[in-house]
Amino acid sequence: MKIKIITVGKIKEKYLKDGIAEYSKRLSRFCKLEMIELPDEKTPDRASEAENQQILAKEGQRILGKIDKREFVIALAIEGKQFPSEQFSHLMDEKTSQGFSTLTFIIGGSLGLTPEVKSQANLLMSFGQLTLPHQLMKLVLIEQIYRSFMIQQGSPYHK
Repeated sequence: MKIKIITVGKIKEKYLKDGIAEYSKRLSRFCKLEMIELPDEKTPDRASEAENQQILAKEGQRILGKIDKREFVIALAIEGKQFPSEQFSHLMDEKTSQGFSTLTFIIGGSLGLTPEVKSQANLLMSFGQLTLPHQLMKLVLIEQIYRSFMIQQGSPYHK
């Protein structure tokens, strides 16, 4: 199985890089992990709605260029479906059993995702109504993916 995480923007904070590296190492025994960091567009202070839409469109095109039609794509969006960890684990296992060899997760930039990216996703998923920095969301996501594999194994990691 392959897990692909597509994100917009680079992670600069060392503590986030360290956490992501730790969970990447842990995941290596369960799957092949590919992380794609796409450049984000600089958003001017007090950007107009038209400028924001142009930025979103550019970032959206970069994201769409990294998705293959044979992948099961999960886009993180605040309006998406929320899952308890056990159900998320079951979803990942189910999609693998259905023949998807790659599960692709998308985390947009600070402005979110375009409707085009969302429509290309097989599933919109939410981690709740809180607004989290997209850099922190990557760490939260990768930990939940690791937790999913541990649940599938019946490990005490998930208590």
